Amino acid sequence: MAPFRRRPAPLLIRVIAGLYTSTVGPIVVRAFERNGRLDAMLAKFMERRERDYVEKNPLRDYTPGAQDVFVMTYAKSGTNWMMQIVYQLIHHGKGEFSHIHSVVPWPDAILMGPTMKHYAIPLDQANDWQTSPERKRVIKTHLNWEHVPYSAEARYIAVIRDPKDVFVSAYFFLRDAAFGRSMPSVNAMYRAFLAGNFIIGGSWAANAAGFWAQRHRPNVLVVSFASMKRDLEATVRRVAEFLAIHVSDEVIREVCRKSSFAYMKTIDERFGSFPASPWSKRGQMMRKGMQGGSSELLTPEQQNHLDAVMTSELSRLGSDLPYDEICGKGASSAAEAASG
Repeated sequence: MAPFRRRPAPLLIRVIAGLYTSTVGPIVVRAFERNGRLDAMLAKFMERRERDYVEKNPLRDYTPGAQDVFVMTYAKSGTNWMMQIVYQLIHHGKGEFSHIHSVVPWPDAILMGPTMKHYAIPLDQANDWQTSPERKRVIKTHLNWEHVPYSAEARYIAVIRDPKDVFVSAYFFLRDAAFGRSMPSVNAMYRAFLAGNFIIGGSWAANAAGFWAQRHRPNVLVVSFASMKRDLEATVRRVAEFLAIHVSDEVIREVCRKSSFAYMKTIDERFGSFPASPWSKRGQMMRKGMQGGSSELLTPEQQNHLDAVMTSELSRLGSDLPYDEICGKGASSAAEAASG
């Protein structure tokens, strides 16, 4: 089997995509926004995506083993941060890679389109776990819980982030890395996010509620982005305990160093995406890493409204997820204790 090599979509496809997003795309998107058809178009897109999750899920027939550690998130919720923590713990602080997806498979990336075919190492080629100190490997997924294959032998770590910050981070990422001038307006994307039709992940509430409901399983750990920001070392130690990784304080300190925002920012290219076109920007993965910075894009009224919509949707779903603490408003860490 030939060694895996990450590579972007063919140049012709990227050129065509770039020409569309910089010329025709902006005209089409603005026209759809003016006549009120964009919201319906995004809803249809998500309906199709949901069908693909069921019918084309590449993990549907996979049976996880004791070596597998799933990092499960809604996109832009601290995915790379948690993957770095887990990968460095598995390698005792000495994990090295040219790009995180040269060592961490992301099977459901293919559901984002054929251009993602060679974005991440295939699951059946991700074998460096066999020589790692802990003999474990990280698997990334943005699938909702019901689409993730479950095994009592595997381990599952979910990260949940304040949806206001998720929206802001995702908006800038999509604009810079994919849509460029054809990016819909903030208000249009805001409405899509509230309706569960956000193109980068669908319903935040359904995703978060699904993970939270599994917190009592002994092999599932639910972590909030807010707690990671509040105390990185405590998070690293908690993940190490969950994975039964027993290492020295020196190793813990090294994992914390390599998992700090400052360090990861210096190697952002090892986490970033391919540019969608030859002249678009590479999407920054380590943009700001903030908790509570949604005022950069959302008005106070929009922030309050988003909170109200999400808490209402969580209630409709029957979820008791502690929303205020997920959003970093609680001084205690009851949510973390409850998910332990």
